[in-house]
Amino acid sequence: MGVENEKAAGASDLRRPEVALWVVIASATLTVMAGAILGPVVNQIQSGLGVPQSQAGLIITTHGLFIVLTSPIAGTIIDRIGPRRPYIAGLFVYGVAGAAGLVVESFPLLLASRAVLGVGVAFVYTGVTVLIYNLFSDERKDRAMGLRGSANSLGGAVWPVVGGALGTLSWQAPFAVYGLALPLGVLAYLTVPETALNGENPVQSSDEGGLAGLLSVFTSRPIILLVYGLYFVANLLLYAYTVYYPALLAAFGVESSLVISLYLAALGVAGGTSAYFYERIKRRFDYRRITLAALALWTVAFLVATVADGRFVAILPVALFGLGQGLVFPTVLLWIEELAPDDRKGQYSSYVAMFGYIGQFLSPVVLGPVSGAAGVHAVFGVAGAFVGVAALGVAIARLRRR
Repeated sequence: MGVENEKAAGASDLRRPEVALWVVIASATLTVMAGAILGPVVNQIQSGLGVPQSQAGLIITTHGLFIVLTSPIAGTIIDRIGPRRPYIAGLFVYGVAGAAGLVVESFPLLLASRAVLGVGVAFVYTGVTVLIYNLFSDERKDRAMGLRGSANSLGGAVWPVVGGALGTLSWQAPFAVYGLALPLGVLAYLTVPETALNGENPVQSSDEGGLAGLLSVFTSRPIILLVYGLYFVANLLLYAYTVYYPALLAAFGVESSLVISLYLAALGVAGGTSAYFYERIKRRFDYRRITLAALALWTVAFLVATVADGRFVAILPVALFGLGQGLVFPTVLLWIEELAPDDRKGQYSSYVAMFGYIGQFLSPVVLGPVSGAAGVHAVFGVAGAFVGVAALGVAIARLRRR
């Protein structure tokens, strides 16, 4: 009996929010890594599998499609049974499906594994979000979500470099990194505690599910759609830098893939910095002011990119955009928690992932015609004008509320 009590006490010591936080934060970087680590080796995958360039690109995008399709299912399951088990299961699915690329040499099978990877990402993404909601409160929650945003931004800077380095060994080598999810799954099993199911506050709970409940929430709290829209725009504009900034840098004679990756890494470092200090920022400013600050940073970033005339000036836009990005990510997730019914936090936080990945997917569709018609500088000019108008709208709305 004494031994059993000691084991129980040991498990209790491990399963503390402070311990679980770092496992959860580490897991969060995997959602960024899912596509980022393969970006530098797409051309190698194409030649290794003998497929056209257009098909090789599906290796990067397929998992995103399945994140969009699976996220609402993940959110519903999490609302019913809690976030811990779906999150841990998602880590194991992620690890197995992602690392399958080490041994798969058939393009259709590789695409299938990427689809399964997307399912795993959906459960990890929403599971991490709801775990932070449930394990922490007040300023500790702001800190935890800020750390998550910081880890995501820094992961966006680091993982492509890791993928590029491993790609010098073989096109399959980067897939080994997905296996990190397996030991993380074990750590999560040992350290992440069970949390209470959502919906304990009857005032905030929703009586109606399905489409009727969704419409009821959107009608009674229309700002929730604007918050989703903010995250959609954030991801759409992020891919403006990912896709079009290399072409802008080429105009200044910057063509080395390594140097270009350092410019884009500056975006992640800047975002990681602002997200790291999010708790302190949130003490002074509400969500609307933080959103306005992010939109202002984006506006300046895009306008500077439009008129940039040298490689040194070109560092400023990515840094400013990254600072804004680091503020938006935790703001959106924390704001959604306050707006969502207590018994549907999984469902409504899962829509954040949906809107984000849809924004990434549509970025070249929306901005491509601008680039084709007026050149790459026009992409940043149009984006800057759009964000500037949005910032003006938020500022006017704030003035009217006074």
